Amino acid sequence: MTVDLLTLAFQRPHIDWHAVAPELTLLSVGALITLVDIVFLEKARPYTAALSGLGVLATLIPILTLAFDGADRVMFGGAYVVDDFALVTKAVFLLAGYVVILLSTNYVAEGDYWENEYYGLLLASLMGMVMMASSRDLISIFVALELLSIPAYLMVAWRKRDLRSNEAGLKYYLMGVFASAVMLYGMSLLFGVSGSTQLSHIGASLAEVGPSVAVVTMGVIFVVAGFAFKVSAAPFHTWAPDVYEGAPTPVTAFLAVASKAAGFVALLQLVYVGFYARADVFEPLVWILAAVSMTVGNLIALRQTNLVRLMAYSGVAQTGFIIAPLAVAGHSGAIGDQALSATVTYLAIYAAMNLGAFAVIITLARKTGSAEIGSFHGAFHYAPALTVAMTVFFGSLAGIPPLGGWFAKFEVFRVLATAGEPWGYALAVVAAVNAVIALYYYANVLLKMWVEDAPEGDHSPVPFTPSLTSALAICGGVTLLFGVMPQVVARFTDVSLLALGG
Repeated sequence: MTVDLLTLAFQRPHIDWHAVAPELTLLSVGALITLVDIVFLEKARPYTAALSGLGVLATLIPILTLAFDGADRVMFGGAYVVDDFALVTKAVFLLAGYVVILLSTNYVAEGDYWENEYYGLLLASLMGMVMMASSRDLISIFVALELLSIPAYLMVAWRKRDLRSNEAGLKYYLMGVFASAVMLYGMSLLFGVSGSTQLSHIGASLAEVGPSVAVVTMGVIFVVAGFAFKVSAAPFHTWAPDVYEGAPTPVTAFLAVASKAAGFVALLQLVYVGFYARADVFEPLVWILAAVSMTVGNLIALRQTNLVRLMAYSGVAQTGFIIAPLAVAGHSGAIGDQALSATVTYLAIYAAMNLGAFAVIITLARKTGSAEIGSFHGAFHYAPALTVAMTVFFGSLAGIPPLGGWFAKFEVFRVLATAGEPWGYALAVVAAVNAVIALYYYANVLLKMWVEDAPEGDHSPVPFTPSLTSALAICGGVTLLFGVMPQVVARFTDVSLLALGG
């Protein structure tokens, strides 16, 4: 009997190698980048970005084969799941990571503070995000979160000789550690109630306990608060403006899109698989976070003179829109699935339009030497194509048809109205008012780029690189495609986390 128990304890669990092929591919590419760096040292610098980009694109191949296979794959007793939701979000992470690599290539060529290790850290963070998409267990979620966060702390402070970058890295690290501690405390409470770290088991336990159990409420609130930091939801957003401004701009784009999207993915899995039976707790909490994020982010953005800080507060406001459908997700299974699809749809479109806006900022800042809004005045006179591109991306962020952002916001409003209850309508009103406020500061920046004269009459052309041109083309094409043909994105983002029960 003892021998049988020992054999069972040390028996290797079944691993579906096809299911974990994306993670293994990224791991292999990261190891290759490290090996190339060790062997060739500085001689490898011109090729590291290309190797990283090709590796990220290669990781999409097993994701496509898994999608064509169509079967849901469950491992480790339900702790790791590869389903439609996981595949769609993994693809979003990888495409966003590829665009960030394109944006980073210029800094590698121009800055002595960028080294080969940067791409290794970027790939490691991407691997954490890809792992996050399939995690259905508190332990694997936390490991994935730290795997994506620790490299990000280092990348934020990558400009070693820049005091502002050092300050941003330290602030991001300290705030991240504090948020992780809060989140872990909430996870410990949930483990104490359910006796399990698996989300499906936690969900079943929370459905059995009564609504008056205070420890459950505290656990849910603490875990949601921890991830609210990751997605920069107000009032947990205070790190974002300084970190966005101090970090290298490609890293800022990475944090604003890919890293934030990973936080949303974790939050969605926790809500739908672990907390869905406790809608009385998470719905009011999400309602407050959404309303406060939209309002605080937009009102403070009105006062910004630096475009990167404006994008930080714009990201806070966009966070409110992204999580708004979750405020009514617990009403029924049908509403829950609609809310999930609306959130994933918004994430996919947000990634394209936000990365595109950062690509324009990076390109123009190479000429002006500043991210101050005043330095971009009159950009149409010397960079008409970039001004048109910024108009597309800012117009999409504002939700103007026929750009992709209109469909993202439409889906949010549709879900809030479909719920058919006063709190859903109230949040829709808050969102509508904030959409108008956001339109004002987006239009204000665009008006100055189109109409006003360039500083000191400087009309010299803006230097373009193939990588930045490619990034702009990808983001612009996706933004326009999602706006003109919304059924394209809607088809792929029509996913569910309720079908498997985790």
